[in-house]
Amino acid sequence: MMTSFLFRAMDARAGIFLALLAAVILLVPAGNLLVPESSPFHVPTYAVALMGKYLTYALLALSVDLVWGFCGILSLGHAAFFALGGYAMGMYLMRQIGSRGVYGDPILPDFMVFLNWDVLPWFWYGFDMFWFAALMVVLVPGALAFVFGWFAFRSRVTGVYLSIITQALTYALLLAFFRNDMGFGGNNGLTDFKDILGFDIQADTTRAALFAASGIALGLCYIICRAITRSKLGKVLVAVRDAESRTRFLGYRVEHYKLFVWTISAMMAGIAGALYVPQVGIINPGEFAPANSIEVVIWVAVGGRGTLVGAILGAVLVNFAKTWFTAVLPDIWLFALGGLFVVVTLFLPKGIVGTVSQGWTALKQRKVSANAESGSGTPPTAPPQSPAAPANMAGPAKAKPLSSEPQPAE
Repeated sequence: MMTSFLFRAMDARAGIFLALLAAVILLVPAGNLLVPESSPFHVPTYAVALMGKYLTYALLALSVDLVWGFCGILSLGHAAFFALGGYAMGMYLMRQIGSRGVYGDPILPDFMVFLNWDVLPWFWYGFDMFWFAALMVVLVPGALAFVFGWFAFRSRVTGVYLSIITQALTYALLLAFFRNDMGFGGNNGLTDFKDILGFDIQADTTRAALFAASGIALGLCYIICRAITRSKLGKVLVAVRDAESRTRFLGYRVEHYKLFVWTISAMMAGIAGALYVPQVGIINPGEFAPANSIEVVIWVAVGGRGTLVGAILGAVLVNFAKTWFTAVLPDIWLFALGGLFVVVTLFLPKGIVGTVSQGWTALKQRKVSANAESGSGTPPTAPPQSPAAPANMAGPAKAKPLSSEPQPAE
């Protein structure tokens, strides 16, 4: 049953995207590990880490597009789920430091020793095991999304009110994680990681493996999203997006559908955050900033809402532009981002992929219409009037009624 569910996701468009993603997953690490540095085809280690970060952003944008593009839930708080997944992975990486920290404590992280903590808080137990941390990466954002969505959707909070509440959620978490007594590093967050699964986190091979893991996670989540949106469930989600009241009157429990897709989306965002942290090397409360969630929405809008591939493309393009602008013209980056959003809203309301897809569909329809007009499939026209017909007749002469009696010869 699961195989048939995932099989629905595969078509020509999905196959092309997955093939391109597989090529990137193979070529980038190979260009870093196998090609010598003197070669123009060598991929530097910093570029591998940078592109790996782009892939995690693409996964985050994909999770937002699932709820916004197909269910109409405009989330301005997905940075909260992203950061929670990142903190879960950061806690595991901190526990792996052990006695190699600045203060040499085998149990307590350095920031706890600095703050005169005597014992490890209970919520840090288990994070010395990778499987437990990986489980928390998915469960913690998923549980928060489930509880939040249960109350919000049952109360029928929709539209801009729901967007404001999601932004308030991430802002509340931002303020909470800034506090030192929360046990998550306060303003400085978690950093100075040493290794992951026993491998040096700064090694080229580890960087390449993290890049490949990010690409594989993106591909798997893309397949899951395609399977959801192309199923009967996906059709109900689109109906909720376009006419929620009518869908509810037809007998569907709208809040259940919205809660399901909202929770799945939050889990995907948590996975993106977990892959982001070891490649960047730090996680702090700044990841909860509401501006980050708004920026994700811009990525989706630029690429194309409701297209999945567009969200991925928008995340990569905007972040590449951000990297370039912050290096060349750092003072105008925010103005460029705001101007980009205005331009997309006014001239590309369907985003890059949506506009291209719409133009391609119109072109095919125009070609089909042209072929129909010039080919044999053209419907027959009325035969021309006989020259003997009276000039004042508006149409062809009426046929004589058929009779069973023989007609006299003329």
